[in-house]
Amino acid sequence: MGKHQLNPEHWVATYGDMLLSYAQTRVNDRELAKDLVQESFLVAFRSKDQYRGELSEKNWLYLVLRSRILDHFKKKSEVAFSKLGPDQDDDDVHFTEKGHWKKGAAPQQWNADRLALSNEFYSSLSDCKDALPDKQNAAFTLKYLEQKDSEDICKELDISASNYWVLIHRAKLALQDCLQGKGVT
Repeated sequence: MGKHQLNPEHWVATYGDMLLSYAQTRVNDRELAKDLVQESFLVAFRSKDQYRGELSEKNWLYLVLRSRILDHFKKKSEVAFSKLGPDQDDDDVHFTEKGHWKKGAAPQQWNADRLALSNEFYSSLSDCKDALPDKQNAAFTLKYLEQKDSEDICKELDISASNYWVLIHRAKLALQDCLQGKGVT
């Protein structure tokens, strides 16, 4: 193993941008992502004597960062969904007590072919996704943009399967409202 592989200056120059991009897609906040990457470099530096080369240096740094991101979500854990009262439930905005769409809340018919090619759509989707709460954004990003399966997402976000499905459901409803509010249909 060459000395440059455990050189923090080498880490920053070689992996800094990739790690920042990875973190930013998960926490939806560039400044927080920068802090998490810096913290990851510090943790890696402090534990570099324990690095045995079983993983590539790059993968090792990604694991350290992933751990920092998971710690962030654990610290910022949302209120358990099972404890939410009816006045706090996002579904009340969209559905009647019987579970039917409220008048005017049902999704509008979209021209999917036009939207698929539209830069406006992708820009609006990005804006709307960025406005989601952190855990909803992370669950949506992992499922639909990174195409991870639900079991892996639950492990990564340290949430139950039912919490995962609630996050995905609420993210979809919020994205629908946001996109329709922007006139993207």
